[in-house]
Amino acid sequence: MPLAFKARQKLDLPVSSNAERLPAYLLEQERVVGAMLDPQKLTALGSGNFRYCVTSFKVFHLEVNPVVSIGVISTDGKLMMHATDSELDGLGIVDDFVLTLEATLQATSKGLEGEAVLGVTVSQPSLLKLIPKQVLESTGQSVLTGILLGIKTRVSQQLLIDFSNWCDEQ
Repeated sequence: MPLAFKARQKLDLPVSSNAERLPAYLLEQERVVGAMLDPQKLTALGSGNFRYCVTSFKVFHLEVNPVVSIGVISTDGKLMMHATDSELDGLGIVDDFVLTLEATLQATSKGLEGEAVLGVTVSQPSLLKLIPKQVLESTGQSVLTGILLGIKTRVSQQLLIDFSNWCDEQ
């Protein structure tokens, strides 16, 4: 039976200056995604497609390196991201790793609102067969929550800086 875990994070980010320009800013996909995620680990593949090497982490002494392909759709005032493909290095041969991502970032009259849901389904690696499923799933959920909190922190800081720079450039 596969392991499954999920984490959700909401964002409410007030923008005090130039908030009326946020819808136009969110149309700048490559720029916005680059400000939200670590640009050193992000590769633009063109036309709303990106590849992102999630920060590697250790789980029970195993180093895990997820890589996710992300599709991005921008409409006036809203940016939506979803995982289109994923792969996993570090747990040996794992053929059934599935990472799901659904995220939105929307301009409002007060600033930006967003929500991200990150999930993983994977078979229990043979190296971890002696660890109870519940322990692995709670650890996995903690890892996903940590990843989303890291992205939320980056968005709360770097995205606002980039938005201000973008406004200055216009």
